[in-house]
Amino acid sequence: MTDRTYPQGVPSWVDIEQADVEAALAFYSAVLGWTFHEAAPPGSPTRYVIAQVDGLDVAGVGSAGSAGPDWHTYVSVADVGVTLDRVRAAGGQVTVGPTVAGEGGTWAELTDPSGALLRLWQPRRRLGAQVVNAPGTWNFSDLHADDPATAFYSTVLGWQFDEVDFGTMIRVPGYGDHLAATSDPDIYARQAAVAVPPGFADAIGWVAPADADRPAHWHVSFAVADRDRTAQLAVAHGGQVLGTQDTHWARTVTVRDPQGAVFTASQFTPPE
Repeated sequence: MTDRTYPQGVPSWVDIEQADVEAALAFYSAVLGWTFHEAAPPGSPTRYVIAQVDGLDVAGVGSAGSAGPDWHTYVSVADVGVTLDRVRAAGGQVTVGPTVAGEGGTWAELTDPSGALLRLWQPRRRLGAQVVNAPGTWNFSDLHADDPATAFYSTVLGWQFDEVDFGTMIRVPGYGDHLAATSDPDIYARQAAVAVPPGFADAIGWVAPADADRPAHWHVSFAVADRDRTAQLAVAHGGQVLGTQDTHWARTVTVRDPQGAVFTASQFTPPE
């Protein structure tokens, strides 16, 4: 699905910051099929590379920052300053920014009351990922926390949290209608064909228990055509398989890349 736009409160981008950018590009090119182009202007003290699938922007890879080698999730907002005021009032902390990223937009970083790190993106020329949910592209970002800050996110970003039979779904009310009117006119018919739960068209993520070896965080998943093949490629190129899972809807593998970042690769297998 191309030509995507991202309303207020919808996650719009993911990126990673690693010490060895070239090694990161080699790994993710091999495992997810990405190609790349440089985004930072000549002479910039830091490097930022845009990953693409079929010529469409899907993620970013940058020089190592202060937050470690992990994947970061960005949520689209209309006004970063106003949103940061809400963050502080609701008990979160602003850790970076606002920072202008050239003509692309302005970003900031926060931690929610549980300690999970999230980034905000006020777009100008760069709206966000141009394709999602296709093999090699971003699928979901999920909040892994035993005590998720649901009230915080509802206040700051307008999210709703719905219990369904297989987990807690995070929704932006009206997002499905936005997709149907813009980049995904068939969304409701396609989802009805596989009997998704009510409100699924508005889903922007899920809540999961905290990982045993990590504090609360936002975890990134990428869609893949073949879970097992992706796991094999990850290991062959220096990654580590942390676990696999088969559910009613997907076959997944959790991978640690060679520089320590963890992500999930998910093969969609809806019930017949």
